[in-house]
Amino acid sequence: MESKFVDDFEAKVKADLLKFLKEKGAVDEVVPECPDVEEKWPEIVRSYIPDGAREFEQYPVVSLGWMMFIGMAMAYYWDTDWAAHSGRKDYYEQLRDKAGYDNLDDTVVKDLLHYEGEAAEKVSELVAQCAARVNGLLAHEHVEPGTPDAFGCYLAALHQLYLAGMAMELNALGYHMTPFDPTQN
Repeated sequence: MESKFVDDFEAKVKADLLKFLKEKGAVDEVVPECPDVEEKWPEIVRSYIPDGAREFEQYPVVSLGWMMFIGMAMAYYWDTDWAAHSGRKDYYEQLRDKAGYDNLDDTVVKDLLHYEGEAAEKVSELVAQCAARVNGLLAHEHVEPGTPDAFGCYLAALHQLYLAGMAMELNALGYHMTPFDPTQN
């Protein structure tokens, strides 16, 4: 499913999301990475695709944004007790099944991450803005629906939203990546 077109689109999504999140103060200049969480992407996307693809036609921002919430949840699992969570294979299903697909945002934001009131609204709004931006990027590609490139772009968009959600939550948890300067003591 790899193609230069899809790779270029994914790079565009990544650059746009990171620029936006930096402007909003949701990530630092150096974005945190977490290979443990990143390696869970293939199994998460496989379980998410049936729901996400079905919802995309009528609710594209939800279909995209939910993956960002999943990335946030995965960062939280990694930070709190990765030894207990790393062997699981049902991350998405457990989040979805707690209160249903339509309520996945509240499941992550309120039940898992314990954001309340204005903080919960702010996080949810930021995810919605990111998903809307990515949906706009998808629309501007003018890819014919139902084609391999369309599916590849959708997967690329989900991947970058997952990573952005992970980075945003790691930042919120206090993982601030600063370049090492050997000249400072």
